Amino acid sequence: MAEFPQMFRVRQRFEGPELAEVAAVVESELSGLALSGRVRPGQTVAITAGSRGIANIGSILQAAVRHFRQLGASPFIVPAMGSHGGATARGQRNILESYGITEAFCGCPIRSSMDTVVVCRASEGFPVHFDKQAYQADHVVVCNRVKPHTLFTGEVESGLMKMMLIGLGKHDGARVYHRAIKDFSFGQIVASVAREVLSKCSILAGLAVVENSYGRTAGIRALGPEALLEGEKALLREARRWMPRLPFQAADILLVDEIGKNISGSGLDLNVVGRKHLWHSPAEHEVPKIRLIGIRDLSRLTHGSAVGIGTVEFCRRRALDKMDVGMTRVNALTGGFSMEAMIPLDYPTDREMLQVMLTQIGLTEPPDARLLWIRNTMALAEVECSAAYLEGARGRQDLDILCDSRPLPFNAEGNLDDHHMQPGSRRPVAARSGS
Repeated sequence: MAEFPQMFRVRQRFEGPELAEVAAVVESELSGLALSGRVRPGQTVAITAGSRGIANIGSILQAAVRHFRQLGASPFIVPAMGSHGGATARGQRNILESYGITEAFCGCPIRSSMDTVVVCRASEGFPVHFDKQAYQADHVVVCNRVKPHTLFTGEVESGLMKMMLIGLGKHDGARVYHRAIKDFSFGQIVASVAREVLSKCSILAGLAVVENSYGRTAGIRALGPEALLEGEKALLREARRWMPRLPFQAADILLVDEIGKNISGSGLDLNVVGRKHLWHSPAEHEVPKIRLIGIRDLSRLTHGSAVGIGTVEFCRRRALDKMDVGMTRVNALTGGFSMEAMIPLDYPTDREMLQVMLTQIGLTEPPDARLLWIRNTMALAEVECSAAYLEGARGRQDLDILCDSRPLPFNAEGNLDDHHMQPGSRRPVAARSGS
């Protein structure tokens, strides 16, 4: 009997638009707000940049900077990422630079600081923090991707409103807001803090980005401060519709090449893996239903932050070797979810990890296991699937079967190829589509 299931690859056919000229759309959207009537020559404009891996973010920020320079203003970029980057100014600047967000590329200064101003106290009694550099600017433009939050649910989740709280609140603000969420609710704290920030912190506009299922830019909207809330609600509905998904709604094992803060605030998107509401298992209403998750590595762009590693059961040891324990704990504790920094069972090789995982899936024999293998929870266009899925994949109009079933490609050391799930990776000759 085979030790591991045979695997085949599928390509998913996702729906959703894609913008061809990102910079032109940014210019058109900002021009539509007619900001020249509010922004005078020489005034400063702080533009936020976060820690997520947003498609085309460098070009989006560059185009925004260009727009305000054309108005005669002096724009600059502010890292807005709560406690990420080890809660240090240098660490947050390094994250931006790793995305290509540099002063030379964007054409303006980057002012990174962890200092905040307490602008008031919220009605719930806690202080409202705001990045000092942004607070001292004449205007603030909040730029972020709008998408479903990995832990919270509501009409507003992860986007512009959250950036005004957690991102621009820096470490001090993120820490107090996450504490407040435990006593109240995510929705209430977002509404309460956003109301104060909008009235006291010179918010000029929001620049919202929505991505399609392939992780590419699907839409960009510029919103005036009075339209931020309702505009974000509408964009979140679009983002939910275009969110990438696994090709099947149940699995014994999900193997993930990498997790990281550039991929998701929780390292891996809990919306995708079905663990948004409970730790280590799906809630009754959630899909997919995945028994066990194993991760192989941390992403390069996470800079040692392994937040989210505690949401999985197994990992390859090198992920722990690359983990910056201090940074990971600061980020997890700031967010109020210490479980995200806890350590799963670790093994030196992929073969050993999978061998153990296959003993923990009940009575199903290893060759019949439902195993899915992905690069990360943003890159789901192509997925490796075990032979147990083959019959169900045949004839599905949203799937192309790319190759016949074959063994997992372990090398002599018992590890899988780190580039196997990369775009354009080598694989056997494709089978007929849908056959």
